[in-house]
Amino acid sequence: MSSSGLPTLSSANVKEADSLAHERFGIEVDWLMEAAGWQLARFCQGRTVVACGIGNNAGDGLAAARHLHRWGRLASVACVEAGRLRGPAAKELEALRKLGVDVTGTLLFESAEVVLDAIFGTGISRAPEGNFATWIDAINDCEAHVICVDVPSGLDADTGVAYAPTVKARTTVTLGLPKAGLVRADGPRLAGELWVADIGMPLEVYAELGIDVPSTLFTAADRFRLEAAAG
Repeated sequence: MSSSGLPTLSSANVKEADSLAHERFGIEVDWLMEAAGWQLARFCQGRTVVACGIGNNAGDGLAAARHLHRWGRLASVACVEAGRLRGPAAKELEALRKLGVDVTGTLLFESAEVVLDAIFGTGISRAPEGNFATWIDAINDCEAHVICVDVPSGLDADTGVAYAPTVKARTTVTLGLPKAGLVRADGPRLAGELWVADIGMPLEVYAELGIDVPSTLFTAADRFRLEAAAG
């Protein structure tokens, strides 16, 4: 449970919810990724560099990049290892490339006002290595406004432990419900301003997982700031 009284999700809960949404309610991960990309892009108010890893988190970033491209706010898109993308994330990459957007393997901050960190999501359980670590360090050294997808890359989504290195966010947009690590240990210090965004996950999915979510969660707005956890 978060300090705001909202329930939190573990990394296992996230996987279970995605599976249940598909199997029980016919809602594809692709649809949720599309909704996530739309929400994330709305937070990027300025020329944006999108930094992607290799999982579904990267797919969220690529979906956001497509909207930013249409709105004239995309500076560049880079993926650590685009060849390792699979499933819905690979489809997002293909869609972006069909629009003529170059997805490079080099992270460039030239003319960027915002960086969207979509390198790691909820699945990380050890310190980032290689280019993943290099990109996180580069994001922390840049002067742009850093927005993280779901959790800052390098933060353990369950324990809130920050591995070395971990992105230090100005804003974190967590999808559906807060992740437990955002309100524990190093989470509040590194997440920055924490927002919860609706991506269309049915509340019935959470109920079947035994997670009690208020029916009015997104009644007033499709995104809201989690005041008690920001810091």
